[in-house]
Amino acid sequence: MKALILKDIYVIWRQMKYFLVMILIFSALPSGFNNAFAVVYAAMLPYTALAYDERSKWDQLAAVMPYSTRDIVLGKYVFGWLCIGAAAVLSLLFQAVLALLGSRAFAPAMMAMAALGGLCILAISLPVMFRFGVEKGRMAMFLVIFLVCGTAGAIASIAASGDAAKFASQGAALVILLIAAVVLTAVSIPLSQRFYWKRMG
Repeated sequence: MKALILKDIYVIWRQMKYFLVMILIFSALPSGFNNAFAVVYAAMLPYTALAYDERSKWDQLAAVMPYSTRDIVLGKYVFGWLCIGAAAVLSLLFQAVLALLGSRAFAPAMMAMAALGGLCILAISLPVMFRFGVEKGRMAMFLVIFLVCGTAGAIASIAASGDAAKFASQGAALVILLIAAVVLTAVSIPLSQRFYWKRMG
């Protein structure tokens, strides 16, 4: 599986470099929506890797290689998790530096909510991509974009709530998102494996 993840990183490295720049820019902006969007958007990177796989007929090549359906599918999930985690960590580090300089506040709770929101989006949309493919599942991309923007907006609204209700609302949102991410992922992975097996079979 490590080789599959490295393959995805090499394939979309150019896009990932631009994404790293975007994270730094969005993390510096005094806007909760932009800060959350930079992390949630990382959930879309596996779709770029899937698109390259389809374009290069990678699935046909993988069928004759010693990779199981589980390895191929789970590799995309792990790649997505790594992208989301890396985006959250980079954004947190940059925000911490800016907070030390006194130019903005440090918001680890918002970054945690953004990361969990990204995991939920990944779990919802990957089965659709494995079922229909990226080219045929273009309508699903509109759903993904809607989820990304909606999640970032909702997280920004919670983060901007009044001081009295801030900790309660953020705590509740973190618990709900954590439960949703675990449940959705537990359901999503077997579905993706089944859909991919059917589509390639």
